Amino acid sequence: MPVSTLPSSCTSIFGGNLEATTSLTPGEVEVNPADLFRVSRHNTGEPYFGKSNANRFDDPNPDPAARYGTCYLGTSLAVAVAETVLHDLKPRNGCFEVDVASIESRYVVRFGGEPLVLANLTGAALKRIGGHAGLTGTASYATTKKWSAAVHSHPDQVDGILYMSRHKNDEKAVVLFDRGAGKLHMREVTPLHEHPEFGQVGTDLCIKAAL
Repeated sequence: MPVSTLPSSCTSIFGGNLEATTSLTPGEVEVNPADLFRVSRHNTGEPYFGKSNANRFDDPNPDPAARYGTCYLGTSLAVAVAETVLHDLKPRNGCFEVDVASIESRYVVRFGGEPLVLANLTGAALKRIGGHAGLTGTASYATTKKWSAAVHSHPDQVDGILYMSRHKNDEKAVVLFDRGAGKLHMREVTPLHEHPEFGQVGTDLCIKAAL
């Protein structure tokens, strides 16, 4: 998948101008929507594609009306929880204290549909285009949004990006572009605290109820 070069104004976390160092040619991977997890505050209307320009791979277009929408998912429930419930929390003594209401107000959304074609920004594919873990490890989104825009604008019209989760960096996450919305549909919704995998996720991430 040849992906168009980033704009010359993109000074990256990798140092220097990405246009001068890489042609941005990541591979493509197919992901089954049934393998994805989304933690949401809503039990209807999913997948939801936001246009806030506030998240890692959002469209940076200054005109909100002209932006493409993005939807973030995890390849496991642990990733989805770490990237949402725990996103802005700091651990205390190795554990996360979370308000019960924050857990009980969220749902686990599962999907069905046809395979999603994603640009692979992980592992060797990312290394081959001059990137490294800083792309998804940085807390600054200025550069990552430009990568998103470059991938989105390529004529291959991929459905989104596969990347390493920042908040659980041994697993992967997905951002979907809104043009891929027709490929998946909401299959089931379960309150987060009732999901059969949440107990193990809570143990692994040491999630405790805040007192």
